[in-house]
Amino acid sequence: AILPTMNEKIFSTGKLFELVHITQPDGRVFEVARRAPGVRVIIADASAQKVLLTKEFRRELNQHDYRLPGGKVFDTLAEYESFRKNGGDILPVATAKAKAEAAEEAGMAIDNLTFYKKSTLGATVEWDLYVFASSDWRKVQQALEDGEQVDDIAWYSFGETKNMILRGEMQEERIALILLQWLEAQHAQRD
Repeated sequence: AILPTMNEKIFSTGKLFELVHITQPDGRVFEVARRAPGVRVIIADASAQKVLLTKEFRRELNQHDYRLPGGKVFDTLAEYESFRKNGGDILPVATAKAKAEAAEEAGMAIDNLTFYKKSTLGATVEWDLYVFASSDWRKVQQALEDGEQVDDIAWYSFGETKNMILRGEMQEERIALILLQWLEAQHAQRD
């Protein structure tokens, strides 16, 4: 995340994004759309070489999509802004939220979670995603938030998941790429 500076001015705030003007030393103004970070969780069954995916309806696509369980680290921009101003370490907060999202969306309590990778989106849109992985989980009751529509939760083999990504069945493409990288790393460890 871009840390607040004396040269930064938030000029518009919506529910998910804030628009920021950052004045450069030469007087030029750089505009950034900022969103609180999110989390995604790779839930694996290492012995069966499978990964858990959700199939959910996505309004922005007007169709169903395969996803890794996940969500927002902070529920509001105000919470995120307060956190940024205090200069806290995002990983413990993101880890706790990743565990909560896995339970809510996929009905999986994560007992041991490992940070895998951070995905940073572009220069003019600031929206980081923190990706975690776990093969230490147990089934619990799914508890979706209002408005979430997860229609299916299923295990897919590593090979089947890779093919789904390559066929474009996971449309959150930067997460699909990270999952593909993770799958390749698992393949390399087996060899």
